[in-house]
Amino acid sequence: MDVQLIKQRFGIIGHNNGLNRAIDIAYQVAPTDLSVLITGESGTGKEVFPQIIHQFSARKHGSYIAVNCGAIPEGTIDSELFGHEKGSFTGAHESRKGYFEEASGGTIFLDEVAELPLSTQVRLLRVLETGEFLKVGSSKILKTNVRVIAATNVDLIIKIQEGKFREDLFYRLNTVPITIPPLRERTDDIPLLFKKFSLDFADRYRMPPINLDEPAMAMLQRYEWPGNIRQLKNITEQISIIEKNRMITQETLLKYLPDYHEEKVPALYRSSESKAFGSEREILYSVLFDMKNDMNDLKKLVLEMIKKGAATEEVLQSNAQIIQKLYTGTDLITAQHPASKTIEVKPEEHPLIQDTEEIVEESLSITDKEMELIRKALEKHNGKRKNAAQELGISERTLYRKIKEYNID
Repeated sequence: MDVQLIKQRFGIIGHNNGLNRAIDIAYQVAPTDLSVLITGESGTGKEVFPQIIHQFSARKHGSYIAVNCGAIPEGTIDSELFGHEKGSFTGAHESRKGYFEEASGGTIFLDEVAELPLSTQVRLLRVLETGEFLKVGSSKILKTNVRVIAATNVDLIIKIQEGKFREDLFYRLNTVPITIPPLRERTDDIPLLFKKFSLDFADRYRMPPINLDEPAMAMLQRYEWPGNIRQLKNITEQISIIEKNRMITQETLLKYLPDYHEEKVPALYRSSESKAFGSEREILYSVLFDMKNDMNDLKKLVLEMIKKGAATEEVLQSNAQIIQKLYTGTDLITAQHPASKTIEVKPEEHPLIQDTEEIVEESLSITDKEMELIRKALEKHNGKRKNAAQELGISERTLYRKIKEYNID
């Protein structure tokens, strides 16, 4: 079937290549009984893809049950998924079927699968491998014929490294991976989505649809959209209800995007998170995280060249210019933060050796500050790496690597 027809049937808007690829994989895998793992940020619309797979499968006449694993308390998740016998725990006044028994012959969609407790993961693995499960409070083995589709917005590899997700379960679920691109990678689709939401809300609230002028639309496409399509839909609804003028300007739109920044500087455009560091100097060092890695790589390269005796005068000047450009990129920041250290790079008189020494000194200083920021963020969030990584403006994978690198307890 043509991808465009699938979009029309399931109400999917957009022409992004990554989106089209995800739809095509979902359609191709549908006739099989393979497990599928859907990954993507929160708000990208992952919940549509299990429906595509179910509707184009031989199980389309069977049950389709969607379960939000993060919304069920840990103490009752086993009962919800696998059922329980009467009297198996306080409040179990009668026997009850679980979702896996109810969905036999159909499809079960496990959203936020990373939130499952480890004990439940063991039960799920057994279902995937043998189709067998036990009700809570029962020793009788039951069989189910169900297809499992899972979704998550977190990096399961990091969860595995942290001991919070079973590696064998990951490979069982990840038989066929589908990745949904975030909205910031679908800038050409943003005007289409906005128009669709605007017309929908105009029809729902019986009012004229809102429109954006060109500068406002350009702003919408430059925005990072941390909440993805869900956030775009919510903002469109807010504007539709609140604004009397149906032509929305850049100034009006800015009121609904308080964290919008014209220049996307890592760890700075997330203003609400960055303020938690308590000082501008700490924010500055957070910005320099990635720059430090670049300087370290360059330092190793030029030292190796010196060691091998391969550094000609031409190469020396070239690398000095690279270093100079690297620091030029921080001119604006250092001007605003006079407390930070500014390095003057002079290509004359053996520039490579001099610049390398300065890089080593500055790298050590940044490393100390980086370790301090990581410790502060972890302490503030009681060791929760996900929250700490969000505050630092880095990924969980990067945070995990740096914790190991610096041997942080």
